[in-house]
Amino acid sequence: MDKRLQPLFTPWKIGDVEIKNRIVLCPMGGTSLFGWMEPNKFDEESANFFLERAKNNVGLIIPGIAPLKDTIGGRWLYQNKKMFKKLKDYMVEIHKTGAKLFVQLTAGFGRSFAITDSLLLLIKNKVLGKIAKPIIDASYLCASPSELPSRWAEGVTVRALTKQEILEMVDAFAKTAKLCKEAGVDGVEVHAVHEGYLLDQFTTPYTNHRTDEYGGSFENRYRFAVDVVKAIKSACGQDYPVSLRYSVTSKTKGFDSGALPDEEYTEVGRTMEESEKAVKYLQDAGYDMLNADNGTYDAWYWAHPPAYMPQNCNLKDVEHIKQFVDIPVVCAGRMEPLVGAQAVQEGKLDGVGFARQFLTDAEWVTKLIEDRPEDILPCICCHNACFTMAHYKGVANDQAFDDVKHMSRCALNPQTMQSKKFEIKPAKQPKKVAVIGGGIGGMEVARVATLRGHDVTIYEKTDSLGGVFVPASVFDFKEKDRQLIEYYKRQIQKLNIKVEFNTEINDINQLDADEVVIATGAKPKTLHISGIESAIEAVDYLRGNEDIGDKVIIIGGGLTGCEIAYDLHKKGKHPVIVEMKNDLMAVRGLCLANSSYLRDYFKWKQVPVYLESGVKEIKENSVVIVDKSGNETELEKDAVIVSVGYNPAPIAKAGKHTHIVGDAYEVGNLRTVIWRAWEVAQKL
Repeated sequence: MDKRLQPLFTPWKIGDVEIKNRIVLCPMGGTSLFGWMEPNKFDEESANFFLERAKNNVGLIIPGIAPLKDTIGGRWLYQNKKMFKKLKDYMVEIHKTGAKLFVQLTAGFGRSFAITDSLLLLIKNKVLGKIAKPIIDASYLCASPSELPSRWAEGVTVRALTKQEILEMVDAFAKTAKLCKEAGVDGVEVHAVHEGYLLDQFTTPYTNHRTDEYGGSFENRYRFAVDVVKAIKSACGQDYPVSLRYSVTSKTKGFDSGALPDEEYTEVGRTMEESEKAVKYLQDAGYDMLNADNGTYDAWYWAHPPAYMPQNCNLKDVEHIKQFVDIPVVCAGRMEPLVGAQAVQEGKLDGVGFARQFLTDAEWVTKLIEDRPEDILPCICCHNACFTMAHYKGVANDQAFDDVKHMSRCALNPQTMQSKKFEIKPAKQPKKVAVIGGGIGGMEVARVATLRGHDVTIYEKTDSLGGVFVPASVFDFKEKDRQLIEYYKRQIQKLNIKVEFNTEINDINQLDADEVVIATGAKPKTLHISGIESAIEAVDYLRGNEDIGDKVIIIGGGLTGCEIAYDLHKKGKHPVIVEMKNDLMAVRGLCLANSSYLRDYFKWKQVPVYLESGVKEIKENSVVIVDKSGNETELEKDAVIVSVGYNPAPIAKAGKHTHIVGDAYEVGNLRTVIWRAWEVAQKL
């Protein structure tokens, strides 16, 4: 192990509970030990997920949020005593590994509840809402400190919680925590004065307009969180550890408007000045640890940082706040192990929080200990499977129902939270498998097929592996994507998978193979516009073969077009985005944390965006665009980049022994590419 990492592997205490090292597996929605959308139960999939990571040298495990009350059916957690008996047996197994586990309990989401359009009907239509209430009470799920605008549904106001409902929640925290203690759970975490969830909404002025004892003054705004810890301590004893998920500052300019790193703004939520006072107040109330970062759902990219956010983005603020408390403080948010180790060494942190990296690679801590960092499958912060809650103009939460039910899966590792569906089983009959195309899809199907015992050869028409993902990873903020490519190359080499470079296959019948897998990618869609021949296709631009100039018109406001515009602007150039839809990145599956960062960046930097507009003509020095009303605008340009999507380009049709993966099968993202590769490799 790198000696610089040694501080991460020293013991520390939360109250009287000793943790063997400083690695904290932070909570992620969808990993609750009590299930998620369904009626509460002991969740075997989540339990196995955490046990595997406990066996791989994690110090403290905090599973994802456990709602005090079922989303479906409305039963309180504490009413299911049988579930806690199973939890007690499970804790014995956890403790055999030397790890400790806290259960995170949540009062709820308030205005941040990611309602889908179908649930929206139950809020808008009181009759339908009343009929559905025994099954799903949408009004309760979204209830907030005050009447507030929903974060997800435009034009929708959510109701205020009653005082009686608050008291019931406080009581439920205490009763559930006591059952956790009796089950051998090492502590509980209160969720959360953090990220703009319900308890946090009570504490911040822009979301709490109450005039009773839960609103107005500092003490009143923090009363709910204080009452919760006092109730837990009363039920469980003063020595039972209670952690608090905590946002140091809100980083929020207003409803649906976050502040980006280095942006000057007026804070409407929790300021650093108030936070310095709040952490001491919360400590004195009884909290034993702060599990901290920044942000709200209005500035979601702080708590769920995409690749555009700096690594260790919350560390400076969390280190600052530690000066005002005597209890342990943990920091999360794209933390780098070496940076976290240094902070622990210097006494600026007590624990270092990691979350999504545990979805990607269960053994990554063990690999660090064994000095094998190059074998870690890196999280690339895509949110394509762990958090697919998408939002854009006119649509609330555009999330597939299967994703609503099963959050915290992983785009890069299909086995995460799907261990029964995706298994590597030895092939009944080893075969010769030809894989045409050495992109991510081709490499993944080759890797999994080889692990099953097949003899695989990759045929790649260029002199390197990676395919279109290589140019897609050139941005300076895509360092994890470049690590992913290198990871795949190493796995191909370690598994001795044969690769025939500079070999283009046009006729699969010439191959000596039992099974053929086509992974030849996709081709750009074509536009029928006067002057289009002078435009540059997005991938060609990313390959670095084109002189781009200063004024760049980007046709297409999807993710790739927006990332190109973001990169160009950071380089000092002047991009303009032209998009046919009514919003940028208006697609299912692209997490709001990712898309809102780019939208907020373009607003902050005043990058011109023309929505509901198309390009009529490309001239020598300008582009003519036309909006939905037929109004024309002529824009100066040095170059035009086209990013309007792709069409699958397989070299042959699928058949009994011919399979198609990647964008050649269906244009998508890494999740669709890798999961499809597994599905095919499992059947070979």
